[in-house]
Amino acid sequence: MSPAVLRNFIGGAWTEAAGTDSVPVTNPATGETIAIHPMSAGDAVDAAVRAAEAAFWDWWMTPVPTRSAMMFRYRHLVWDARDELAAIIVEENGKTLAEAKGEMLRALQYIEHASAVTETMKGAVTENVGSGVDIEFIREPLGPFAIIAPFNFPAMIPLYFTWAVATGNPVVIKPSEHCPLTTIRLIELAAEAGFPPGVVNMVLGGKGIVEGLANHPDVAGLSFVGSSPVAEIVYKLVTSNAKRCQAQGGSKNHLVVTDSAVVDRCLPNIVSSMLGNSSQRCFAGSNLVVYDSIYDDFMERFLAEVRRFKLGNGMDPATTMGPVISPQSQRRLEAAVDTALEEGGELLLDGRGVEVDEYPGGNWMAPTIVTGRPGMEVFDRELFGPVRAVQRVSGLDEAISVVNASRYGHTAAIYTEHGGVAREFRQRAQVGQVGINIGTPAPIAFYAVGGRKKSFFGSLRGRANDAVDFYTDKKVVVSTWHVDTSQETGADPAFEGST
Repeated sequence: MSPAVLRNFIGGAWTEAAGTDSVPVTNPATGETIAIHPMSAGDAVDAAVRAAEAAFWDWWMTPVPTRSAMMFRYRHLVWDARDELAAIIVEENGKTLAEAKGEMLRALQYIEHASAVTETMKGAVTENVGSGVDIEFIREPLGPFAIIAPFNFPAMIPLYFTWAVATGNPVVIKPSEHCPLTTIRLIELAAEAGFPPGVVNMVLGGKGIVEGLANHPDVAGLSFVGSSPVAEIVYKLVTSNAKRCQAQGGSKNHLVVTDSAVVDRCLPNIVSSMLGNSSQRCFAGSNLVVYDSIYDDFMERFLAEVRRFKLGNGMDPATTMGPVISPQSQRRLEAAVDTALEEGGELLLDGRGVEVDEYPGGNWMAPTIVTGRPGMEVFDRELFGPVRAVQRVSGLDEAISVVNASRYGHTAAIYTEHGGVAREFRQRAQVGQVGINIGTPAPIAFYAVGGRKKSFFGSLRGRANDAVDFYTDKKVVVSTWHVDTSQETGADPAFEGST
């Protein structure tokens, strides 16, 4: 049977994505084509935005408790379909089933926080700021928003749309060309939940669709997650059109292992942080920074633990690491290892050229560990795959210097049992998230997420109350009244205040 040709979702209907080009959606563990992803023509953007704009007023006027109830209904449908969605994630992304199920639990928390819109949409009022003058602000939605999602979390990031929709805005979602199937299923469930036509739309495509949404006059803002070079381009394009933009970029996160770390307790967390999800996540630990006094003993134990990973299809319970997303990604990672060796790095563990007998067509790259230092590509540039660097440092000052020298500012973690060391690291590390004995300090959905420097472009982070602020405007109203209300109502002033 030929793979299905995917379609757009516009105005409550699945429509043909009329474009001249298409790309295959492949299972990265098998190489099998599982769907055909059309690259929509530019008129699909206009059709989707017009559908969203047509739905905007009625959706805005839908009572907030009604929108909340619909979001709760959606949450229940996604909960019931969580195992199905996890299996789709494994098929199109390559994660292990356990990792995919973990993503679904986090994704559900996004919907749960968005469902609290009856609380988060509250405004504020102050009486008598002047003689007989009151001032207040009310939150208002702004119109159609665009959500541009990456491949690495095909359920979580598209569900950024829930905050936009809950606060009264329609959306147009563009999923990754690598992983559109999870998003498509989530949109099917949104239609089943009862969101009116035009409130949730999806357009398949690539760079041209992003540019079309950024330039469209009726798009109020855009949320993007991807690499830093693209995030910067998108942010500049969107804001040059006087639109709101939050563009979350890449990372090069450092894990600092001190001489007070309880290695027995910390080692599994360090390894998981660095190599979970095949290192294809912005929170992954990229560079391992180890105090010189413990380096040799720690690295012996660390490498032994890393060698335990078993590559394979994510649906196999024995698999602990899946493939990387594409052959292009695999080749790029292999080239990065070659460059690291040319720049003087020492190869401690080589994951190139591995084979998984049952799946010869997969994009296999086993954990690869090299020594590195600032100035080397393997240490400085986001690789987004299981090629990790390690460096010796003399102590805390040098470790913090290494962290802060990075062009990225997403996440850093320290492993220590000394509270003063942890506190100093927390204060001095120039990053958006800090982990203390936690290598992947990804905040739960009711905390905002984002980075600094080249890791984030914008002022309002993704998720939680920052998302509510991003998708709404605080309209300020200053008022005073001069009419005798007793004349309007026919009330007798003589009886005012009587019981």
